[in-house]
Amino acid sequence: MKRPIAYFAGTGRGVPETVMRNDDFQRLGLDTSDEWIASRTGIRERRIAQSGETTCGMAAAAARMAMQMANVAAGELDAIVLSTATADRLLPSTAVDLQAALGASRAAAFDIGAACSGFLYAATVAEGLIATGVAETVLIAGAEKMSAIIDWQDRATCVLFGDGAGAAILKRTKQQRGILSAYMRSDGALADLLFRPAGGATIPFSEAVLHDRSHFVKMAGREVFKHAVRSMADATDRALDGAKLTGADIDVMIPHQANMRIIEATAKHANVPMEKVYVNVDRFGNTSSASVAIALDEAVACGRIVEGMHVLLVAFGAGFTWASMVVRF
Repeated sequence: MKRPIAYFAGTGRGVPETVMRNDDFQRLGLDTSDEWIASRTGIRERRIAQSGETTCGMAAAAARMAMQMANVAAGELDAIVLSTATADRLLPSTAVDLQAALGASRAAAFDIGAACSGFLYAATVAEGLIATGVAETVLIAGAEKMSAIIDWQDRATCVLFGDGAGAAILKRTKQQRGILSAYMRSDGALADLLFRPAGGATIPFSEAVLHDRSHFVKMAGREVFKHAVRSMADATDRALDGAKLTGADIDVMIPHQANMRIIEATAKHANVPMEKVYVNVDRFGNTSSASVAIALDEAVACGRIVEGMHVLLVAFGAGFTWASMVVRF
């Protein structure tokens, strides 16, 4: 087992106040119900950003909570790494907008794109910055306004997603607490199973794109489910092997909150009983790169995670990407 380099000094979350429950979809004219959605996904409700609520704004709220917990001022941040699939604007990055909102004038700030795996990718990047001496204190965030890129006429996708942000402060550790192992993988050959066909530089936004709704998320649900289960199983194996631990050593597991069936399958594979798995998919739905971050902060805030515990984090997302991490808190 390697000696930890970086530890989570603080966590935070920022979510919209507006709650959208499953029954609300019927009011939009969709042929669905609370029972249909909940039985297939485990989702009962999700948060939806209103006009004026932005990806950066939610990230800033989460960041301020994490900074307060870590007792870190904006001027102490050396870097800001933000993962999002829903940037407020395509140029510049949302990370520099977050930097400006926080007043973190001396930080290097940049976005990464790894969809639902993004928070763990960001944590791994932050650990690398600290390991090389480029940074001592790094703010990472996963922030998404998924309601802006889903097709509200598509029952197969719009019921799944929600909005929100989570953040953490990573600092250099001099103790035996921190990141014990990390793993990242991707397979771009499968990208078209979960993607936005248009709206980028290849097919810029146009009247035709607007008409055929190709700027919204498209998903091959069954294929995504199959690959998610397989990839998250791989990720848990790699993270546990890297930390020289087994599922029996894990105190809390925090998986990507996409679907209750995927969560249960991943926990079973890792040999982690469900009572050790933190679940909030019923209240937030799939918040993409914010998912693991929001759940992590909730678990810390409610006392499910305390100092000395081994925590397994695992995620899967569009790309396809998948990632995992074992942390001693």
